[in-house]
Amino acid sequence: MSVVFCGICPHPPVAVPEVGHRESEEVQDTRRALLELGRRLKESGAGTVVIISPHAPIFHGLIGLNGETVLEGDLAHFGARGVKFQVANDPDLVKEITRQAAGLGLSTLELTGKLAKQYDFSLRLDHGVTVPLYFLQQAGVNLPLVHVSMALDIAGRLYLFGLAVRKAAELTGRRVALLASGDLSHCLTRLAPAGYNPRGAEFDRELARLLSVPDVQGIMQMDEFLVQEAAECGYRSILMMLGALDGLEVEAEILSYEGPFGVGYLVASFIPGPPNPERSLLKKIKAGRQARLERRRAAESFLVRVARETVEEQLNVRPQSEDRFVPEEFKKRAGVFVSIKKHGSLRGCIGTIEPATGNIVEEVVNNAVSAAFYDPRFDPVCREELEDLEFSVDVLQPPEPVSGLSELDPKKYGVIVRAGSRSGLLLPNLEGIDSAGEQVEIARRKAGIGPEEPVVLERFEVVRYH
Repeated sequence: MSVVFCGICPHPPVAVPEVGHRESEEVQDTRRALLELGRRLKESGAGTVVIISPHAPIFHGLIGLNGETVLEGDLAHFGARGVKFQVANDPDLVKEITRQAAGLGLSTLELTGKLAKQYDFSLRLDHGVTVPLYFLQQAGVNLPLVHVSMALDIAGRLYLFGLAVRKAAELTGRRVALLASGDLSHCLTRLAPAGYNPRGAEFDRELARLLSVPDVQGIMQMDEFLVQEAAECGYRSILMMLGALDGLEVEAEILSYEGPFGVGYLVASFIPGPPNPERSLLKKIKAGRQARLERRRAAESFLVRVARETVEEQLNVRPQSEDRFVPEEFKKRAGVFVSIKKHGSLRGCIGTIEPATGNIVEEVVNNAVSAAFYDPRFDPVCREELEDLEFSVDVLQPPEPVSGLSELDPKKYGVIVRAGSRSGLLLPNLEGIDSAGEQVEIARRKAGIGPEEPVVLERFEVVRYH
């Protein structure tokens, strides 16, 4: 079996009569189209519905899958306490999607009650799911549901998620319907939630045109500034859904589009057809990733290459180095910080204020292992992530005491804050830190030093290697 049906569904609570009452008549076209989408989904013979929502718990570069056995939600927040939902999850499909996503280099996370409590998010079905589900059930669709969080990631990686769903459906023998929940521009009129921006309507027109073909590559290559100015919430969900149609003929139809409240509501149906290799973007995406990886690695400094190769050795991706070459300039001793980022977000950072080994290269090796596998803020790095990781190395210059904030510059100097045996360090030129006061405050918190405690301040410069 496989993905047998795909669709795009908006999620305006006002469309539900119990919520919108008379106002629901103003989105009559959307309501009719959602019922038609449900009818087509039922006709497809799907046995499980997967819905990607932009209002589920969202992570950067990480796709969440709801792990609850029974999924529950309601529209009480929108004044309709009596509209409740309780549907079974499909745990076998969730696990297989996770496995297939990992095989494509994607990071997923099964969202459990323990995680929800730890990080203060809800596993109840959000309105990105409950509104479409209302109309699906009205159309007679009552199937197990997989609740997926839209992710913040680059277009090519989002697209691969749909392919992971298709592969998982094939391996589990499921007939799956994959729906992208999302509204288009939120700035179509002056009374719209995001205010008025003429580019909102431009985005909606262009996306609707591309979807009607469908021109998947055109959608993936849409102007980033146009997408941003549209203030939409559906573009990424749509990219994630479209991957399920990779390399297939597709019967696409826009069932409706309207925006009476300043938000674009588009309903669309996609019926997978026979294979057509010319419609596959997978090779292009892989080739693009490989080219970017090769360019990045060709530009790596010596110390960054040492950090990366050390992590690869720990993951048995490359053989262990027997005798690592140490250039003359790195034979001295110094404190070193190794930072790891993934898609622009921090993935690990560990360092030493004072040197703990015989030379800078050994310091990089030790701290690369710590940053990748022992930073308590993050899970250990895994093999599937390696291509997406970017390393940087900061070699600390000798610190010097300062008398106050006036001698600090967060763009040029790092800071060390000391109180007795406690010390906190913050590197220079970190994104989002613009003042010396903010820099010192964060360093205090890192060391567990209270805001009123007297401290000794030191500043230092770094040589940063990329």
